[in-house]
Amino acid sequence: MYDESDVRVRPGKGTRPRTKTRPTHADASDAMVVSVDRGRWGCVIDNDPERLVVAMRARELGRTPIVVGDAVGIVGDVSGRVDALARIVRVDERRTVLRRTADDTDPYERVVVANADQLLIVVALADPPPRSGFVERAMVAAFVGGLRPVLCLTKDDLASSDEFAAVFADLDVPVVLVGRDRPLDELLEMITGKSSALIGHSGVGKSTLVNRLVPEAHRAVGIVSGVGKGRHTSTQSVSLHLPGGGWVIDTPGIRSFGLAHISPEDVVAAFSDLAVTIEDCPRGCTHLGPPADPECALDTLTGQQANRVAAVRLLLVAVMSNDSY
Repeated sequence: MYDESDVRVRPGKGTRPRTKTRPTHADASDAMVVSVDRGRWGCVIDNDPERLVVAMRARELGRTPIVVGDAVGIVGDVSGRVDALARIVRVDERRTVLRRTADDTDPYERVVVANADQLLIVVALADPPPRSGFVERAMVAAFVGGLRPVLCLTKDDLASSDEFAAVFADLDVPVVLVGRDRPLDELLEMITGKSSALIGHSGVGKSTLVNRLVPEAHRAVGIVSGVGKGRHTSTQSVSLHLPGGGWVIDTPGIRSFGLAHISPEDVVAAFSDLAVTIEDCPRGCTHLGPPADPECALDTLTGQQANRVAAVRLLLVAVMSNDSY
């Protein structure tokens, strides 16, 4: 004799369809990422350096890259208490972005920093000697990514800056001497109230400069080896609050700056006064001018614009050189 208790029903899928609707997180707090460390992101709420929160990436974001400078939405415990953990549930569209590849054959783009207003390219005038190719490539990445490049020259007590700075004069790139014994008034005027990323080879004095700008940063300072290459002293990007307002982002020293993701058209398009002119260039023009491109429309420009074209072509050569060091 059987009754209903003897009936065995194999559990299966219900008839109710799964929803793909995700929570809107309308109550998420606005924050900015200031550090990244092994799956944990340090974020400041409402741009207030005193409200530091540690957060993890919400599952619904998948592998969405989150870098220093990103504007994000955070839910959970945003008190900032020790051992408190929140979740990043939204990454806002980036205003600017600094990208690079490992070299010119690497198709994988690495986002160095997001939403910075300026890129401070730190170069030593000696020990190690300046590498114009690296500077040109960093400028290309800045122009294409929407950042304003600023050339910061260190160790001016060892060599003159005139010749090196003159190479970039027609690009309207500010040049600032930031030697150890020089006051930083000019640079502080440029960066106060803004977000500025620093980039440079190891050993050029980048961490020393950061420590002068933000004394409580205590960034590790290295030395230059006998072969003219510095040791990597900064191993992670971190955004530091300036005493007068604004942020300075210290990035690890790098040995190469690949631009596999950037084309000659990207470079010229970054200059609004030249972007219109290249519309008259023949198909496939590299904009380098004769003899490679005898019909390049940029050669029709005269005066100050012609000088600017010459400077931009230096950047184009850097992009096409396959020398990322």
